[in-house]
Amino acid sequence: MSDSAAPDIKAKNRAMWASGDYATVAADLISAFGPTLVAATGIKPGDRVLDIGAGSGNASIPAARTGADVIASDLTPELLEKGRKQAESEGLTLEWRVADAEALPFGDDEFDVAISCVGIMFAPHHHESADELVRVLRPGGSIGLINWTPEGFIGQMFGVMKPYAPPPPPGAQPALLWGSEEHVAALFGDRVTDVVARRQTITIDMFSTAAEFRDFFKSFYGPTISVYSFIGDDAERAASLDRELADLAVRHGVGSGPMEWEYLLYTAKKA
Repeated sequence: MSDSAAPDIKAKNRAMWASGDYATVAADLISAFGPTLVAATGIKPGDRVLDIGAGSGNASIPAARTGADVIASDLTPELLEKGRKQAESEGLTLEWRVADAEALPFGDDEFDVAISCVGIMFAPHHHESADELVRVLRPGGSIGLINWTPEGFIGQMFGVMKPYAPPPPPGAQPALLWGSEEHVAALFGDRVTDVVARRQTITIDMFSTAAEFRDFFKSFYGPTISVYSFIGDDAERAASLDRELADLAVRHGVGSGPMEWEYLLYTAKKA
């Protein structure tokens, strides 16, 4: 990857996540993820916690509720601002910091806990972001990650969208690899101990029809908005993607009961 390519990738990622309303997606669909990560990592009062790819604070805010000292970091300032307003409405104090997961502006061994809730997975260069996570965590510090699996519903949704999307930038790795136990093991290697990797599901009962699901993601979810934007005025391709997304939702139970979306919960300690 050339030096000039990196800013372009980051600018596109930032713009993608600023589109739509990810804060609504996080609040309406995956609000349980934050408390799950807090419990899995044992965050407690006084812990210094870094949330990487924090978005609007889906995990940062629950971490701050414990009395921990939390920094929510993300590439997209628009998401951080929404999180800041939510935290202020609860009377919580935490730091909101624009930061690139692949070049964190923090010192070595600075944090007791490093977490990410379907955030770090979308940084394009996995080894760089894994290296940075390990670097800023103190020896013995805790890691807690939630990432969508390639085989689960969101992984399949990205698979449906892929033929309609622009080609990925050179050198960028697929986000969903972070949901593979083997891939995460290779990223961290012998730098971690006490690894626990569990596939779990979150129950989604918000959508009563496939069209409701599809239109929600078309309105609020940056990656979906980006794909439809790339399709542009090609009505035939847009209609085809409409059908494929609706069909996927039906196959996963929309209209007949709640959906189950699989994710990988990964915890470890820095060696």
